[in-house]
Amino acid sequence: MSDWKTFAVPAALVLSTSAPCFGTVYFTADQAQKAIFPGATCTPWGGKLTADQKKAIEKASDLRLRKDPQVWRVAGGGWFIVDEVLGKHEYITFAVGLTASGAVKQIEIMEYRESYGGEVRDAKWRAQFTGKTAKDPLRLDQDVKNISGATLSSRHVTEGVRRACALYDIALK
Repeated sequence: MSDWKTFAVPAALVLSTSAPCFGTVYFTADQAQKAIFPGATCTPWGGKLTADQKKAIEKASDLRLRKDPQVWRVAGGGWFIVDEVLGKHEYITFAVGLTASGAVKQIEIMEYRESYGGEVRDAKWRAQFTGKTAKDPLRLDQDVKNISGATLSSRHVTEGVRRACALYDIALK
């Protein structure tokens, strides 16, 4: 009868300490493109960032490039960028629409995998990025308001938008 403890106790410990899995997909890339640039045609950029460009983007944004963001050129001017940042434990996939001059048109949270902090999807919070460029600080508690209870998500999405603006400034304009 005591043999069950040999297997049950280690299994119970693993199950009780593992984080629950959450994740919601709100947009595919195609859906986000249509939300940000309704009726516009988006064509994959096809460019490749050089090592020097990657270093410059990382320096300008204070954020490491884990992988190259996906970039599309928007017919009539503008850019559509899909990237991801680490939330607290999981990645947040987001899209940034930039005007032809590199100003943020709109951002959308495409996939949110954390168990809390999803308030970064709030339209009012996301709207404060509109018009921002690489010349703006794009810093939490400076020109971007924090969301209490979603500080890490707020900070990291802000950093991701700063990186998208740096990408435009360094490689796309």
